[in-house]
Amino acid sequence: MLTAALTLADREGLDAVTMRAVAARLGVEAMSLYKHVRNKEALLDGLVERVMAEMTLPPTHLGWREGLRQRCHGMRAVLLRHRWASGLVESRITPAPARLRHHDATLGLVRAAGFSTETAFVAILSLDSFVYGFVAQEVWWPFAPEERPEVIQALAPEVDPAAYPHLVEMMSFVYGRTADADLDFDFGLALVLDGLERALTR
Repeated sequence: MLTAALTLADREGLDAVTMRAVAARLGVEAMSLYKHVRNKEALLDGLVERVMAEMTLPPTHLGWREGLRQRCHGMRAVLLRHRWASGLVESRITPAPARLRHHDATLGLVRAAGFSTETAFVAILSLDSFVYGFVAQEVWWPFAPEERPEVIQALAPEVDPAAYPHLVEMMSFVYGRTADADLDFDFGLALVLDGLERALTR
């Protein structure tokens, strides 16, 4: 059932996931699903758990920085594979094994490295904010990265260089640059990790 719901969400978006639609994919009546889940809310919690189960735990033998780097790259890959998932994951708080394992392993990694409880909290908050924010831009921007030059060219006449000189400068830079989301993600993640390393060594 969850596999059917996951496939439906991947193909048609989260709004398409209804008890009736999932039942139709399975070739059964919608009422029969209630033998397995209490309601749609429980179905959504199940989807979150399936997504979290795809996120590999951070490796501990490579050090805290590389462990967190691999964890964040893995999270992004999963959230891009299920482009509807980032908002749902962040809106649900139901504890479930895969989610609990993921968070506990990540916290264990930074605590073992010497981060205080307070700094560990801020570290994970900062990393997750970066990952989810970056993915949100990738998922919700109304154009693909390779379309940026065309979009900028269309917008340019509407942006007055005298009024917005810095914005026009950045638009010119982006116009002439080959889009590389992986490189941008790695660069931004390194900035966050650099800040955490400074916090750890203080």
